[in-house]
Amino acid sequence: MDSTRSGWSGWRVLRRAAAQALALLLPVACGGCGLHGAALCDSCRAALTPAVARHDVAGMAVWSGLSFTGPRARVVRALKERGRTDLARALAPALRAALRAGVTGSARRIVVVPVPTSREAMRRRGYRVPELVARRAGVRGARLLAASRTTGDQRALGREARARNAAGSLRALRAAAGLDVVIVDDVLTTGATLAEARRALEAAGARVVGAAVVAYTPLRSENGRSPV
Repeated sequence: MDSTRSGWSGWRVLRRAAAQALALLLPVACGGCGLHGAALCDSCRAALTPAVARHDVAGMAVWSGLSFTGPRARVVRALKERGRTDLARALAPALRAALRAGVTGSARRIVVVPVPTSREAMRRRGYRVPELVARRAGVRGARLLAASRTTGDQRALGREARARNAAGSLRALRAAAGLDVVIVDDVLTTGATLAEARRALEAAGARVVGAAVVAYTPLRSENGRSPV
């Protein structure tokens, strides 16, 4: 077991080093619009100015820092799917603002609990997106949630299918008992994952005061297409 963990850790270090070396060789391009010469151009950086909004997920307050549209969505996708970990720092103010809104008025200490990354996503990326952005926001999350079973890829699923896919997929550690927690994730779409995280934490005896996300996906229009 120890040799397996050591090998996995070494592989991640090599992958990170390779990504950094590749970044030195390739031209820098804006994560929001593709403009060469800057990791994030002035226009796209301005688009990441936090605009906090409140949403309801099965009675739970969820606060977002941005809308998942236009250059904001492209920056998040670049972080999640193209290995652009440098963009986590630019997204950190949005999550920080959402967290601040979520814990305002609480008299007790709040523990930040990131939604866990699936094994498949961790193998593909080599890092945990919610945790990475939280760290860049100056927040250290507590890993109190873990997967209890494998789930399918959520991206192609509708609201009901996402709910079925997420149901019963998480478990919380015993250490969550008695804590006041706020759940953190990267993007709010239907809320199925956040609802499952809340269920697991409350089953372990935690009190979930709300959730915070970097961005939320606006409701689909009548033609079935989401803004991009």
